[in-house]
Amino acid sequence: MFTGIVQGTASVQAAHQIGRNKRLEVVFPAGVMLGQQLGASVAINGVCLTVSEIGHDVLTFDVIDMTLELTNIGLLQAGDSVNFERAAKMGDEVGGHVMSGHIMTTVSVSRIEKVEESVHIRFTTDRQNEVDARRYLFNKGYVGLNGSSLTISNIGDDWIEVSLIPETLRLTTFGILSVGDRINLEIDAHTQATVDTVERILKERGIVLP
Repeated sequence: MFTGIVQGTASVQAAHQIGRNKRLEVVFPAGVMLGQQLGASVAINGVCLTVSEIGHDVLTFDVIDMTLELTNIGLLQAGDSVNFERAAKMGDEVGGHVMSGHIMTTVSVSRIEKVEESVHIRFTTDRQNEVDARRYLFNKGYVGLNGSSLTISNIGDDWIEVSLIPETLRLTTFGILSVGDRINLEIDAHTQATVDTVERILKERGIVLP
């Protein structure tokens, strides 16, 4: 389990294609992975990955083909920066919202607007994925973007927008995004369960949503 509170950024040291899978070597800031164990979970750009090798401040992750197709992990190359979060422990404060690290789809950056101290970033959902994700996206609702728990500040027919404060920009990769970049999107399980339950009840009552 993760909280969506990104702990910082790390750098991809190497990305090796191994058949249909990929092996990532990621360099973390000094000391932040102390006590890490083989088999532990770390969120990389919001994707729950398993530690397969440990070398001081470098962790290695093996990523399967399905994850590469569904997320932006397949696009990562040596030198790229990524958001990271260690798995939450029992009793940790959940400052964001509960996240599993299971990505639903990716969205693309369509607009970046700087207004004084804040930055507004708009993300467009691909048409083929829109039906899956749009059901769970609401104005002022939670969304996980590249592992960061964020509040949707505005929403349109085929886009969502978030507003970021300087601290979020400092701790994450959002400050270096460009138009066209692909971003992982996760909907929390509570929202999915609520929406699915309401839709099922309405369907049973013969009420069809537009």
